[in-house]
Amino acid sequence: MFDFTDRELKTAHDIRIIGAPFDGTVSFRPGARFGPAAIRHASDGLETWSPALNADLESIHYADGGDLELPMGDVALVLAIIREAVDECLNDGATPFLLGGEHLVSLPAIEAVFDRYPDLVVIQLDAHADQREDYLGVKLSHACVMRRVCELIGYDNVRQLGVRSGTRDEYTLMQRFQTQACLREESLAELVDWIGGRPVYLTVDLDVFDPSCMSGTGTPEPGGIDWWVFQRFITALQGCDMVGLDVVELAPQLDPSGCSSVLAAKAVREMLLMAGS
Repeated sequence: MFDFTDRELKTAHDIRIIGAPFDGTVSFRPGARFGPAAIRHASDGLETWSPALNADLESIHYADGGDLELPMGDVALVLAIIREAVDECLNDGATPFLLGGEHLVSLPAIEAVFDRYPDLVVIQLDAHADQREDYLGVKLSHACVMRRVCELIGYDNVRQLGVRSGTRDEYTLMQRFQTQACLREESLAELVDWIGGRPVYLTVDLDVFDPSCMSGTGTPEPGGIDWWVFQRFITALQGCDMVGLDVVELAPQLDPSGCSSVLAAKAVREMLLMAGS
């Protein structure tokens, strides 16, 4: 379903999938670099139809640009390559959809989208706050990505859902700026009201799911959401102006059953439909 047969991107499309297979700053278990390939492979077993969204992938225009070639030992160059690919996508009039890779790959994509949409808001689904000032002295880390995003676009323009792990300083920061939001139905209605007509970048770290259904991720955290909560969230955001998306932190080799890859691919399908229909 998602593949790079359209690598030259000659067909007109509204959404462009960009693989970002990088996991050079992961802090626990590596393997997210294999995420994009696993999502594509698992997608072959999915239906194109989403009954929850009443939409079909065959009715939207998307293309897959394949994976970027990223040097594992040079974080700055990796981020620059991703930024260039997202800039090119935006120049072509398409919405970027990154497949990670670790969560740091979101940063250059958000930077590029923010340059085009200065009133951008960012919605984060994640088990972790990712609000550290640095991790072991490194500021460009998957553990710090949302801190860098907040510094870029402002804390008032960020909402974090599903977070259940972080340092005392991170929780103090989230409470101070009230970036946390809930996934209850009434809270999602408030979230959509807060978004209003502003453009949205949605970043989904797959460890937001409970390890019982998403074991294939580098930093699993007990107490996460299930598929039905995610489906409710996606349905609530249908109709919002999605100008950038990503799904990150699938480490498929950590789940030999392959179920984590299937869940990730299905999440990508729903997000594509939500953004494109």
